[in-house]
Amino acid sequence: MLEYGCNNYWKLYVRVNVIECQDLIPSDRNKPVEVCVKVALGNQAFRTQISPVKTINPIWNEDLVFVAAEPFEEALMLTVEDRGNKDEILGKCLLPLYSVHRRWDNKAVHSKWHNLEKHTVIDGEKKEAKFASRIHLRVCLDGGYHVLDESTNYSSDLRPTAKQIWKPSIGILELGIISAKGLSPMKTRDGRGTTDAFCVAKYGNKWVRTRTIIDSFSPTWNEQYTWEVFDPCTVITIGAFDNGFLHKGSNDSRIGKVRIRLSTLETERVYTHSYPLIALDPSGVKKMGEVQLAVRFSCTSYINMLHKYSQPILPKMHYVHPLSMSQTDRLRHHATQIVSTRLGRAEPPLRREVVEYMLDVSSHLWSVRRSKANFFRIVNVVSGFVGLIKWFDSICHWTNPLTTLLIHVLFVILILSPELILPTTFLYLFVVGIWRYRRKPRHPPHMDIRLSHADAVNFDELDEEFDTFPTSKGPHVVRMRYDRLRSIGGRIQTVAGDLATQGERFHSLLSWRDPRASALFVTFCLVTAIVLYVIPFQVVALLFVFYVLRHPRFRTKLPSMPASFFRRLPSGADSML
Repeated sequence: MLEYGCNNYWKLYVRVNVIECQDLIPSDRNKPVEVCVKVALGNQAFRTQISPVKTINPIWNEDLVFVAAEPFEEALMLTVEDRGNKDEILGKCLLPLYSVHRRWDNKAVHSKWHNLEKHTVIDGEKKEAKFASRIHLRVCLDGGYHVLDESTNYSSDLRPTAKQIWKPSIGILELGIISAKGLSPMKTRDGRGTTDAFCVAKYGNKWVRTRTIIDSFSPTWNEQYTWEVFDPCTVITIGAFDNGFLHKGSNDSRIGKVRIRLSTLETERVYTHSYPLIALDPSGVKKMGEVQLAVRFSCTSYINMLHKYSQPILPKMHYVHPLSMSQTDRLRHHATQIVSTRLGRAEPPLRREVVEYMLDVSSHLWSVRRSKANFFRIVNVVSGFVGLIKWFDSICHWTNPLTTLLIHVLFVILILSPELILPTTFLYLFVVGIWRYRRKPRHPPHMDIRLSHADAVNFDELDEEFDTFPTSKGPHVVRMRYDRLRSIGGRIQTVAGDLATQGERFHSLLSWRDPRASALFVTFCLVTAIVLYVIPFQVVALLFVFYVLRHPRFRTKLPSMPASFFRRLPSGADSML
C-alpha cells in the first residue's frame, strides 16, 4: 500500500507585477529603446509587452503569473531586454522564492526596487559593472488561490493553498480497491498475453498506488485508503494500469478509469460495486474488464456540509482578482508538469503517462467525437424545454379539448388570484421531486460509452483524436481534416451568427437605426402603458391567455404580427464583410 505524501506538492501562484525600470544603459543612446522584461521560473518563461515609453525609464505595470511548488528551491530570473537592438540585455535580477512575501488575501503588496546586474566584457573577460540600473517590482506568493492541476469538471480539491484560511473538514472518504476481473491482455510474454495490473487513486493532493499483481487477469489487491473531505462536490479518480517497467522498461499502459463524485454518495453507506474499465484507442472503444471498489463517505458535520452548497466553488481570490481563461489554461499546464515531475521522482515513480491520464491533460484538445458528444448533451438538455413548448402548442391547438379547458380554468384561477402563482409553482416542483425520488440511482455513475459517443465514432476521427500535437500526419490527411473542421466550424458560425442577429434586433428596438420601426415600437409602448393604467391587470392577463389558447378555427398559418415585426428589424449582419 503506497501513499504519496502531499506536504511537498502544495503549489502556489507567483505573481510578478513589473512596474518600471530606471536609468537603463543601452549601447546606443541615440535611438529610442524598445524594452521588455523576460521573467523565468524554472521552465516557465514569459515576457511583458514592449513598453510604450521608449526611454531609459520605461513603464509597464503588467502582471505575470507563475506556478511554484514547495519547497521553493527555484528563483525568479528577470532579464531586461532591448528588442529593438538585437535583444540586447540591459540588466538581470535574481529573486529567490523563499525571500518573496506570502499573502492569502487581497491586501496590497508593497513594491520594492531591485538592482539590475549588468556585465561588460573587457579584454575577453566578463566583469560586473559597478553602477547598475534598477527595476521596480511587486512580487508575492498568492496562497489565496486554488492552483488547478486537473479539469475543473473533475476537481478533487477546491481549497486555497494557504493553510491559514482552510475551513474544517466535513467528512472522511474511505476507498477500498478490492479486485479486478476479466482484464484484457496488455502485452505478450513468452508468446502469450499477460497483464501486470496496478491501480492509482487521486483525491486532493494525495495520490495512492496499489502494489502490482504480476501475470493475472483477475488481480486482488484488498487495499484501503482514506482522505479528509473539505467539499462534497468533488470527484475521486481511480485508474487501472499495466506496469510496463517489468517488461523491457516500456511505458505504463492505461486500462481504464473510474470517476466518483462524492455528492452522489449517501453518507455512511458502503457502496460495493464493480465498475467497467473502458479504454479508447485508435482502434476503437473497448471494455478492458471490471474493477471492484468499496466506497464510503462519512460525514463529521452535516450542517457544515449543507452550508458548503451555499458557498462559492472556488476561493475568494478567484473572484476578487480573477485570472483570465488563457492564464488559467497555461497555469494548469505548468501545474500538471510540476506534479508529473515530482511524482516521477518518487519511489516507486508514478510515470508521466499515468499522471497525465489521471489529470485529463488532453481533454481540451480538439476531438470530433467529443464535440459530437457535447452537442448531443446539449440536445438532451434542451429536449425538455422543447417538449414543454410542444405540449403547450398542442394545448393551444386544442389537440385534447378536455386538457385545454382544464388549462383555461387553471389560468383563470391563477390570474384572479396571482398570489397563488409562486406557491403553485413550487408545490409542483416539490411533487415532481418526490415522484422522481423512487427512481434515484442506486450506484454511483460510471463511464458511459453512448454518452461519450464512442460507439459510433469512425476510424479517421479516432486517428485524428490520438494524433500528436502538432500533427504528425501528411499534408493530404491534414488538408482533409482541415476541410472537415471548416465545415463544422461553418455550421457553428452560422448558429452563432443567428443568435447574435436575434440579440441585435432586440437592441435595435430603441436604437432608431430603423426610424420607422423604432417609432412604431415607441408608440406601441405608449398605448400599452395607457391601456394598462386604465384596465385592471387581471383583465388584460385573462384576455391575453384567451387569445393565446384560442381555438384553431380562429388561427392562421401566417406568422403573427409581433414575429413579423421583429424579423424585419435591422441587425449588425448588415455591416458584416
